[in-house]
Amino acid sequence: MMRCRFVGSMRRQIDRMGEASKLLPRVAARRVAVAGATGFVGRSLIQVLSKRHAVVALGRGVSEEPAVGSDALEPSVRWRRCDLFSLYETEKALEGVDVAYYLVHSMMPSSRLTQGHFQDLDLLLADNFGRAAGNAGVKRIVYLGGLVPEIKKGLSRHLASRLEVERVMGGYGVPVTAVRAGLVVGRGGSSLEILVRLVGRLPAMICPRWTGSLSQPIALDDAVELLARCLDVEETTGRVCEVGGPDVLSYRDMMRETARVMGKRRFMIPVPFVTPGLSRLWVSLVTQSPKALVAPLIQSLRHPMVAEDRWLQEELGLPGKPFAEALADSLRPERLAQRPTARSVQRLPLPAGRDALWLTAEFVAWLPLGMRGLVRVARSETGLSFFAFGLPWPLLELTFRPDRSGSDRALLEVSGGLLAGKTDGFPRLEFRTIPDRSGALAAVHDFGPRLPWWVYTRTQAYGHLWVMWRFGRHLDRIIHGDPAASADTA
Repeated sequence: MMRCRFVGSMRRQIDRMGEASKLLPRVAARRVAVAGATGFVGRSLIQVLSKRHAVVALGRGVSEEPAVGSDALEPSVRWRRCDLFSLYETEKALEGVDVAYYLVHSMMPSSRLTQGHFQDLDLLLADNFGRAAGNAGVKRIVYLGGLVPEIKKGLSRHLASRLEVERVMGGYGVPVTAVRAGLVVGRGGSSLEILVRLVGRLPAMICPRWTGSLSQPIALDDAVELLARCLDVEETTGRVCEVGGPDVLSYRDMMRETARVMGKRRFMIPVPFVTPGLSRLWVSLVTQSPKALVAPLIQSLRHPMVAEDRWLQEELGLPGKPFAEALADSLRPERLAQRPTARSVQRLPLPAGRDALWLTAEFVAWLPLGMRGLVRVARSETGLSFFAFGLPWPLLELTFRPDRSGSDRALLEVSGGLLAGKTDGFPRLEFRTIPDRSGALAAVHDFGPRLPWWVYTRTQAYGHLWVMWRFGRHLDRIIHGDPAASADTA
């Protein structure tokens, strides 16, 4: 069958690449990597770490810079551009790294067009980082996540995603130190910026029910100090470290305190009937913050964010600064320019016993049927070409990359076609399984459309979502034993 030959061809190419890779030497150096180094926590953390360690600071929008230091033995910072959506770039960035810090979330779009729920994007990023850390021989990951209440069901999507990131990143054999914090109060924090804007712009504060939820904010300096000290405290390896400041406050209390520190008089009006959806709308309207950022945060505010066991702070004697003392460091975050590219990530069901290579071949075999004859797929040992409407020129050409593929991830480079425009990145389609094989992800990265942007977003972009939705339904039918779901085309 054609699908079996396609899978066999992919596996043979991977085997040949694996034999060749055994001949390549690996260079190791003692370093600490910080993913998310351009964020407000990351910028402060690298300043602290670089006093004692050689730091590789990773960011998607930074330029490569040499290490600052007179020789390789002195503490230094080397800035390195790294797109964490690229497994290849992440592996290269983590080569020779001892400990890797992960300070990343994806609630804000990473491309001009981003398709996919933020929790699926976070899952893909965490899976990339865990894989890359395992392949590069990293000994430990330190991850800054969020405080999680005791409840096991009904978590907001934001908090559930934070827990999923912890689990998935640790699925490739590298121990994860999970530092869980609530609101980090410091210069450039987007959550604090929302709070400051609300207080600064509204003389009368509407206070929905969620503003009574308790939180335990922590000063940026304290959070950074605790993250850095995880390197010294071996007991943090593979453990959860809940951290927070000395004050446990409701969000209403924090708004009052913010008004006091800003020298403003504000009236608090309790409104129990305002829903989270309405709260998201008025918070976005008043603060001019993106809905993609506000919505997950508002959903999480119904949960208490209190550190139940601050064992690390007690052991180190770091109780932290009061909220009011840390509040003065608030500034607007810097915004990085985005390239006009598209990213699309969808979660897919995975039949038992199947892997990423099978999933890729199943997609290739299913696509002509799923598109009802509108698309013809030409297969070869090295890749695929898609044709439509009888045109002699391919719409898209995908080249299989055996050097970047395996049973848990199959990567195809977008190498040409009428619909593929130029891009500075690495346009690609990948199918990957998550560590426990409970599901899979299909992802398009750095795709630069040939069509005008406004045409692309209303046609081809929606078409991709529709195709992946249909393919997910096809996989569901396979899982439930529907004999009509077979995509074999001999």
